[in-house]
Formats: sequence, structure tokens, C-alpha cells
Amino acid sequence: MEERPRASTDLRRPSSLLDPAEVELLRRALGEWGGPARASDDLARAMGFADASSMLRECDVFEDALREDAPLSSRDWARVLVSTEIVFASDLYGSGTEWQTTTGRDDAETIRALRVVQRKLGSVLSGHYGGAALFVTE
Repeated sequence: MEERPRASTDLRRPSSLLDPAEVELLRRALGEWGGPARASDDLARAMGFADASSMLRECDVFEDALREDAPLSSRDWARVLVSTEIVFASDLYGSGTEWQTTTGRDDAETIRALRVVQRKLGSVLSGHYGGAALFVTE
């Protein structure tokens, strides 16, 4: 699936939104996909990806962007966040109860940090609540 062109005003660098520890949480969560976490094509589509294999590829791209402080579109930020939320919380698709084992991160600390990230990304994600504008139709 080819991504739509991004408007330059739509792009935000991780460092302009989040602290380094929060960026690292997102990177670590994205790394769980393709490891202990597995998404079906239907779940991947619900998260705004074309299918599970494209989700894995795009999560790798997002991980790199977060590490390199490269700008992401609001749509990409929404997909990073929903991917993190599901991989952390879901025992069926994500790491779930194995989160602490696979990441070395405490569940209670993770949920507190995730809530901070959700609040900080709120203004960037305002057009995506309820899944709005996550999907590209071609």
C-alpha cells in the first residue's frame, strides 16, 4: 500500500512531542510486533494498515523514525499509538501478560507512561479519534 503524500504542516518530530523515555516506550512496543505479538490482517486493517505484513514493515519504519527523530504525520502518530496500546494490553494479539517478561518494563509504570503519551499526543491525534482518517482508500 502506497502512503498518501504528507503535508509538511502535518509532520511532527518525536522530540517536539515526547520525552526520550516516552519515545523509547513507543519504540519498544513497536518492536513487539513480529516478536511475541501477532496481528491478523483484520486487526492490522482496524489499526489503519493494509494488512499484517505491511503493518510489520511500517512498524519497522516507525521504529526507525522514532530513533532518528524523523517527523511523522498525524496519521502515523495515530497508528504508532494504537499499535502500542494493543501490543501492551492485549493478551490475544499483543504481549499482554508477557509484557514485563518480553520488554523488562513494569506493567504499572508502562500504563502510567502510556497515559502521559496519550495526553501529549492528544492535539496531534484530534482528527483520528474513533479511527477517523486512519484508513486510506485507493
